[in-house]
Amino acid sequence: MTALLIAACTTHPPGSHAPTGLHAQSTSAALAPPAAVSVTWLGSMTLSRTPTGVMQHFGGISGMDWDPASDTWFLLSDDRSEQAPARFYTARIGLSAHGFTSLVIDSVVSMKQADGSLYPGPRQGGDVPDGEAIRVDPQSGDLVWTSEGDRRTGLDPWIRRMGRGGEFIGQLALPKNLAVHADRELGSRHNLSLEGLAYTPDGATRWLAMEAPLYEDGPVPTLEHGAFVRFTRQPVGSARYAQFAYPVDAIPVPGSAGRHLSDNGVSEILALGQDRLLVVERSGHEVGDLQFEFSVRLYETSVDDATDIADIPSLREGRFKPMAKRLVLDLNKAGIGRIDNIEAVSWGPRLPDGRRTLILASDDNFAPNQVNQLMLFAIDMR
Repeated sequence: MTALLIAACTTHPPGSHAPTGLHAQSTSAALAPPAAVSVTWLGSMTLSRTPTGVMQHFGGISGMDWDPASDTWFLLSDDRSEQAPARFYTARIGLSAHGFTSLVIDSVVSMKQADGSLYPGPRQGGDVPDGEAIRVDPQSGDLVWTSEGDRRTGLDPWIRRMGRGGEFIGQLALPKNLAVHADRELGSRHNLSLEGLAYTPDGATRWLAMEAPLYEDGPVPTLEHGAFVRFTRQPVGSARYAQFAYPVDAIPVPGSAGRHLSDNGVSEILALGQDRLLVVERSGHEVGDLQFEFSVRLYETSVDDATDIADIPSLREGRFKPMAKRLVLDLNKAGIGRIDNIEAVSWGPRLPDGRRTLILASDDNFAPNQVNQLMLFAIDMR
């Protein structure tokens, strides 16, 4: 067990200065109050596929949430109905202040379309899913999940509601600027779209996070510059929404010599309150032929007096104030071993001392050199 005390560090978006063409106002004001954050690593574990049974096609975990009413965990695979039909898993996870005590995958649940059929794969075409986030609606108990869509085929990202047996309940409205446009560079980028989903503790507000900028908002992060991605705040049950610019870091680590593939973006969010979020920034860099290592940072971000950019068509134009952010934990500098492709995060039950448990999970991409990793932390956000 490793105890870490991380000093709250306010950052200036993105990287050391704004990308060319952007006119963000200064974000030198720190989140208030400027306090330290106590984070304790409690342990890690990996899950392996099996030749048959529930774990046969386990992997690609890109979303995760815990339902305290039933003590059930839901883990969403981003498999596009290629390994097996699009699905989520239910699990029972035992944990304590000393780490994981047990983990059982209870079931695999195939998700259904509106007509009751399974979701198709890329070869069949149609509403091919690319699941990235899953949450238990605090008010209804339904499951709500997101898909990134597919710009190549003109399939828009979506957010849908389903029952715990995977049955389709309905589709929720998204801001029009998050749609894809296969014929021009406008809207969501391919595979860099709707990545994060969170509900506020009272269930009255829903947050959505993009992984990367819209085309009109500027280029993706580079080694020299960060970028701005849109976070959407929606009152549940209302067509109204606001959007804010979240500053993503520049790529922290380049690809190895001769390798050029590297990236950085938002992979998930959690609500800390009405206008405060915990953000996972995940970066990958190529170290071999389509083999990657990963850098992961947790940030606290706040709306504060950030500009509502919903009516700003392009962040390349005009002035706006981004969301403030500060570093909570750099996982790669925490001395806790290998960090894989972290794409899912969820609160768990509180420990007897009142601290919240936090679980991070990785998407192994069904790749032989990656793992299905779960990491358990106790966190005290003051």
